Amino acid sequence: MTRSNPRSRREFLWNSLTASAALTVVPSHVLARNGSVAPSGKIALGIIGIGPRCTYDLKSILPFDDVRCLAIADVQASRRDAGKKLVDEHYRNADCRLYRDFRELLDRKDIDAVLIATGDRWHAAASILAAKAGKDVYSEKPCGITISACQELADTMHQEKRVFQAGTQRRSVLNFQKAVEWVHQGKLGKLHTMHASVYVPQLDNTWLPAQPQPPRELVDWNLWLGPAAWRPFNQAYCDGKWRGHWDFDSGARLLDWGAHTVDLCQWANKADDTMPIEYEPNENNIVCRYANGVKLVIDFLPQPFGDRSPQYITRLGTCPVRFIGDAGSVETGDSGEIVAQPESLQKELPDGSKRVVGLDVTAHARNFFDCIRSRTMTAANQDVMRRSHIASHAAAIAWILGRKLRIDPVKEEFIGDPEANLLRTRPQRAWAT
Repeated sequence: MTRSNPRSRREFLWNSLTASAALTVVPSHVLARNGSVAPSGKIALGIIGIGPRCTYDLKSILPFDDVRCLAIADVQASRRDAGKKLVDEHYRNADCRLYRDFRELLDRKDIDAVLIATGDRWHAAASILAAKAGKDVYSEKPCGITISACQELADTMHQEKRVFQAGTQRRSVLNFQKAVEWVHQGKLGKLHTMHASVYVPQLDNTWLPAQPQPPRELVDWNLWLGPAAWRPFNQAYCDGKWRGHWDFDSGARLLDWGAHTVDLCQWANKADDTMPIEYEPNENNIVCRYANGVKLVIDFLPQPFGDRSPQYITRLGTCPVRFIGDAGSVETGDSGEIVAQPESLQKELPDGSKRVVGLDVTAHARNFFDCIRSRTMTAANQDVMRRSHIASHAAAIAWILGRKLRIDPVKEEFIGDPEANLLRTRPQRAWAT
């Protein structure tokens, strides 16, 4: 658009929202004379667990002028080396230090914050150790493999006064923000139903065949397992095939997407301080109900996409959500497309365009580092994580047991169901050596 072309008020407001979401305010005292951030003002970052997901996150962080990645810890040598190559090539030096045991990284007094992107089994335990070591924490999701892990994690962040960001980055993505904004503004009328998509849940308690265990420096199998139950080594676990195995996964895979989509529904329903009180499993979904009467339908999505997928899911890509009120509806997903009813609502998008923006983790990471400086709560802080994760775990437990459950949202305990309450936690293996 040229300078001489007039812009509509709608386009101006939308572009202003986009600009404000990306704006970073750096205090003047940390700036060097040329406007760049002085070395003393940079946030020193350590990485714990660097696989494909962490690499994706880190590529969005490395360009930040006020952050410096100093170290990487991973139990696999091949991943450590690949991470160092990425970091050193970006900074054009060889300064990134490597560690097999992340506890050595946490011992460094010069590390301010950590990005934790291990498998699910480690997220809460590593985050808690990091907080106790005085580090601020960005943890990939699911942040806790059980309800009790999420509780302990949230409590620890408050006790240690650490800044915490859950990797539920869709709270910082414009198309999801716009959908929630419309709900909060009452443009759908009274909200009554929400849809959150998840993979079809699965339980797998089998073991992969045992393989010769490699030297510790190549793969530290004990440290890879960490607090999870012991089983013999198989390289496929280390390559990502741990997903779906009960000992390693969160909530029968329900939290793979549910940590995102249930979280978005919590936000839309202004329920960050509570959760659904009822969870009823069915063949193709889990129907949850809030105390305010709003219904949350957790829809099972086959993987890969197939004919059983609801139309709005196949159209909108991964992690779609749908919000329905008595005067309209809005649905969106990772494709960036927003589909709204009535048509007048759709026309509020710039030029009536459906596609707003694709998925990008940059703003979410930026929010974390800005909150480190301001010592304020992040967009997906420990309290937000706690309730949305516990809601997702409660839904998974209802599916596992095959019966309707009720939960006390204050005590975070199931009502009148001792068996369900036993599943709020798991035994932890003594891994430290």
